[in-house]
Amino acid sequence: MCSIGEWYKIMRTSVTNPVSPLVQSVGEVPPDSVVFGRTDTMRLVRERLEKIAGANVPVLIQGESGTGKDIIARMVHQLSPWRTGPYVKVNCPAIPGTLLESELFGYEKGAFTGAVGMKPGRVEMAHRGTLFLDEISELDPTLQSKLLQLLQDGQFCRIGAQEDKKVEVRVVCATNRKLEHEIEVGTFRQDLFYRINVVNLYMPPLRERRADLEELVDYFLEHYNQKFNCRARPLSPEMMNTLKNYHFPGNIRELENMMKRYVILGTEEAISGDMVSREPDLFTSEISIDGPISLKTLTRQAVQEMERKIILRVLQHHHWNRKKAAKALNISYRALLYKIRDAGLPSSRKPVLPAEIEASSPSVAE
Repeated sequence: MCSIGEWYKIMRTSVTNPVSPLVQSVGEVPPDSVVFGRTDTMRLVRERLEKIAGANVPVLIQGESGTGKDIIARMVHQLSPWRTGPYVKVNCPAIPGTLLESELFGYEKGAFTGAVGMKPGRVEMAHRGTLFLDEISELDPTLQSKLLQLLQDGQFCRIGAQEDKKVEVRVVCATNRKLEHEIEVGTFRQDLFYRINVVNLYMPPLRERRADLEELVDYFLEHYNQKFNCRARPLSPEMMNTLKNYHFPGNIRELENMMKRYVILGTEEAISGDMVSREPDLFTSEISIDGPISLKTLTRQAVQEMERKIILRVLQHHHWNRKKAAKALNISYRALLYKIRDAGLPSSRKPVLPAEIEASSPSVAE
């Protein structure tokens, strides 16, 4: 992250050359077969993207970090009628909050100390193109209200200006958070959520795309062999099997970094060595060893705890549709209802915070 002083230097430079530091090239996008793979979830993403790309409506892309939201945003731009226009990305958390407003909406000369000239903001630079707001949940309420005005009226006002400016821009937003929860806790405006959520694209985590793993590995292997002028060999069957059983908390970005290290270092230990330290601690409950230990009881309770978390995750993924969750879990609807009741889960959808999940989980020490 740049310091405030560095950002002011960038802004002063952009007065004389306002476009080059901020307006980005869409850049290289992997082949469709790599981006979308062969899973049903990604097939639906592709179908929806192709339908909405030509419509000038806001798009909200949701998913965990590293799932490829940036790639999808660039594809929305490339497939749209505005693909010849600018593509402007704003990484909201990377810009200090005190400067984000001037970066987005620009300022007039003399608007504040250090404003030695007029500077157009990124919204203005995206005119007749695409404005991509990455991690939009990081916007403070004041900027959320100005963005709402932009989406409602197509107008904005530079800092220090007396009149609004009109702009034509396609807004694409991305977040790795549940905005519904942010609304409940008061950090995100509900009316803004409805404005940016005209069309929603959900990017599944890599652990739900295991059928695409081999194609992704081959793509990254070839890509970085060419980039670094290396000749790393294909992964061994044993390593591929290890990857297929890995949970990938960092998703596709983590896989990409693994393959980059493998190509550079030339040994599979560059992959496996990092994976060992990141294996999830599925059994997190405290075990009292002061007295007798019942292995049978502890094992049963640990399985119950794990099963509860799996059911909860699947229910949340399917927006609490229990019929879809039962199908995904390959159990009957009636069996799922019994398991929901036995696990102490709510019978219908309601917000569940991570702390509440852990607090209500059965303890193996009981």
